[in-house]
Amino acid sequence: MSNTPYWKTSKKVIEQSNIYKMMKKNALDNYDDFWQWSVREKETFWEQTVSELGIQFSENFECILNTDKGVEAPRWLHNSQLNIVDSCFQNKDDAVVIRFQKEGGFLQEITQKELENLVNTIANGLVDAGLKVGDKIGIDLPMTVEAVAIYLAGIKAGMPVVTIADSFTSNEISVRLDIAKPKIVFTQDVLERSGKQLPLYTKVVDAKAACIVVIPVLDTAISLRTQDVFWNDFISSNTQFTSVKQTPDACITVLFSSGTTGAPKAIPWTHSTPIKSASDGFYHQDIHTNDVVCWPTNLGWMMGPWLVFATLINKGCIALYYGAPMGDNFGKFIQESKTTMLGVIPSFVKYWKQSQCMEKYDWTAIKCFSSTGEVSNPTEMEYLMDLAGNKPVIEYCGGTEIGGGYVTSTVVQDNYPSTFSSQALGGSFVILDDENNEAVTGEMYLIPPILGMSNTLLNSNHYEVYFKNTPRFKNQVLRRHGDQLSILENGYFIASGRVDDAMNLGGIKVSSIQIESVLNTLEFVKESAAVAIAPKSGGPSRLVIFYVENTAESSKENRLELIKKSIKNQLNPLFKVADLVKITSLPRTASNKVMRRSLRDSYQQ
Repeated sequence: MSNTPYWKTSKKVIEQSNIYKMMKKNALDNYDDFWQWSVREKETFWEQTVSELGIQFSENFECILNTDKGVEAPRWLHNSQLNIVDSCFQNKDDAVVIRFQKEGGFLQEITQKELENLVNTIANGLVDAGLKVGDKIGIDLPMTVEAVAIYLAGIKAGMPVVTIADSFTSNEISVRLDIAKPKIVFTQDVLERSGKQLPLYTKVVDAKAACIVVIPVLDTAISLRTQDVFWNDFISSNTQFTSVKQTPDACITVLFSSGTTGAPKAIPWTHSTPIKSASDGFYHQDIHTNDVVCWPTNLGWMMGPWLVFATLINKGCIALYYGAPMGDNFGKFIQESKTTMLGVIPSFVKYWKQSQCMEKYDWTAIKCFSSTGEVSNPTEMEYLMDLAGNKPVIEYCGGTEIGGGYVTSTVVQDNYPSTFSSQALGGSFVILDDENNEAVTGEMYLIPPILGMSNTLLNSNHYEVYFKNTPRFKNQVLRRHGDQLSILENGYFIASGRVDDAMNLGGIKVSSIQIESVLNTLEFVKESAAVAIAPKSGGPSRLVIFYVENTAESSKENRLELIKKSIKNQLNPLFKVADLVKITSLPRTASNKVMRRSLRDSYQQ
């Protein structure tokens, strides 16, 4: 890393930031002192943050944090009543809260009042359909105005929303429906991408959804099953709906994140989780009233709900582009929507740099970028910064079970591409080596409690997943997360992937075992190991498959093609296989665990 920052903060940027405002409130003169204070005086920090965000309560909390059941199971906003959706409508009624553009269409806007009315008609439609508080609904949609409104409506009606990415196959949709069992699933007839029409309703039908509400995209109506209904026949005309008030620990969303077992972890978000998202957006992405926030994502990934809450609670405007974020039309959308904060995954930037497709557009309205989902490449991040006239990139790393980030950057610190300048405000972690000693490189463990972190899992034992057999640090309980981090000489951090069997591919977290379970059904595969290989120059990991041969009837090219097809059809077409390596046997530990780190190291040599 260069000793000279690529972007230097300034007195003007600092004094206009949300962080500076809160530093002054607490008579703190520098950021490091502010972060230390946010951890040392955690309850005061979160109480001030909740107040600054304007979180709406029907009954105020007795205390911000209760740890009677231990730091492994903290109760935040103790004994309060709220519905977090109420806090998403604090701007003026005529404020623009969504700017959107369909592929090949023109820029459109929706005001806060229009969004609220749409949310209420959907919530009333849910009640009219016979659903009760606590019943789950599902969303398998691209990130559209309707998707945002359905998401908010379910939560407002006290009905947890099960979110499923629109890129998943029927098999993977079915797995998630079987775990969460939503009563109704919202989807579209098709997905329109780059002039193509990809089936979506039929995928959800094949996944055996109980009842489906279909938003039509095509001009010609499709045939529905007898139990399914079109969008216009579902929503109510009643634009009045009073939110269902619940405890902070009531489930509002079920998100899925791949761990180290075959089935995805079903992670409940509660009414308190979005406060973490909004807090990070306020402090780290520095979102202000009427800022325009664009982050190409989906409600099936945590950045979808994050985008909704971090933007709306901070009285910002969500920018939604319905097409792929790769070509000219997306660049023009960023310019015309006057986006002020653009979120990316590094794969986007790599394509933009190679194609130079964004260089013709005026992105100077952008105040900062943010990058997450994959390890980034410094050269590509410098290129991204230059696209907006040298603006900082807020590197951001966290997890679905955190509701936001644990390590990130700020606009009040100098920016070195592909590095994190700070632990996230209000939380802390420690890096330990293989002997559980504090180290400059090693496994990152969170130090609970931190507002937003999960307390339960739908389909696994939460304590065993995150706390069982974790080491202690200075007599503190630690929470497992699985990321590997390094501390640089200047105190900044860099990420270097996972230490467990999970990996990030194209910004999507998936377990090696999920991929291997598909590959091991192929006739020529006796056993396999899926490994994420990080390029030596930095940047997104590449998926490499190691396998032990069962039969020798086809070429490597044919085998690679079979593997790609199987992953595309049974898991996700976004998971791209970079290489296929035949070996005589998989390296294993004494307990028969595959040593993926050994395979990774041998490939990189």
